Amino acid sequence: MNDFFNAAMWETVWKDESALKIDRMKKNGIDPARSFDHKANTFNEQSFSEEGRKRTRRIMNWLEGQGVCFEDASVLDIGAASGVFTVPFAERGARITAVETSPPLIELLEENTSTFAEDRVRIVHEKFEDIDVQSRGWNQAFDLVFVSMSPVIHNWESVEKVLQCAKKFCYISMPVIPTEHSLVKEIWPLVTDKPYQSKLTEMGYLLHLLYLKGYAYESLITREASTKEVAREEALQEVMTWLGHHRLPVDERNRNFIADYLTQAYPSGKVAIQSGGRFGKVLIRLQDQSMYMREI
Repeated sequence: MNDFFNAAMWETVWKDESALKIDRMKKNGIDPARSFDHKANTFNEQSFSEEGRKRTRRIMNWLEGQGVCFEDASVLDIGAASGVFTVPFAERGARITAVETSPPLIELLEENTSTFAEDRVRIVHEKFEDIDVQSRGWNQAFDLVFVSMSPVIHNWESVEKVLQCAKKFCYISMPVIPTEHSLVKEIWPLVTDKPYQSKLTEMGYLLHLLYLKGYAYESLITREASTKEVAREEALQEVMTWLGHHRLPVDERNRNFIADYLTQAYPSGKVAIQSGGRFGKVLIRLQDQSMYMREI
């Protein structure tokens, strides 16, 4: 029971588990920061579709309901992608520093933010992990630090670096379970001879460590789902990426096997994919944390 309240132990377990996962991905040739490159256009279309905009508005309305004000606020959007949140932040009057490293996503981000004044959106083409927060002048420099579904968050040290940039609020979202993918579930037993089973992810470490370290925060767990239709080749690439994430061989044998299956199962060349799952959102109040530390 004592270990339940041992923050150092939770930090170590999260760090070790994350390091193993990242190492396996690298061995399978997957760079987490570049895993969206091949589907940047599809992601952009989904993000700015009517359904995507509704999801974005729900999250922003939730933030405003918790006291976040976007008008003239400074926002650090880490892992900004094609601007799914950068654009509405700017539309509501915020000044955004958008950090993104994927070349195809940067191109879309520049296009999507081209109508805003130069001082409204600044794009940083660097990995957040490589940025020295202190020398860059980002220490407590932003009213809101926003990190949505980004591989930047992978252990407590990465959380601390993100929190270091925030003056008032920090928002982090992560999957509670790996995003469920209908095609992966379909192909998984063919590749492994076992049914697909979801596993819990690092969201539990994040919430528990925030609790142990005395942070004030609100959290929300939602279940979300969407459907898309993609070309067979894109479906193949998605499945191969997923296999890598799940520690399965991303080799020529599996690629050829899955390609043959898709050809037989989807002769039209189009594959309908349902994806979704449980997602966690947490808004951390840094002002309350400062007050708490002064009282201690």
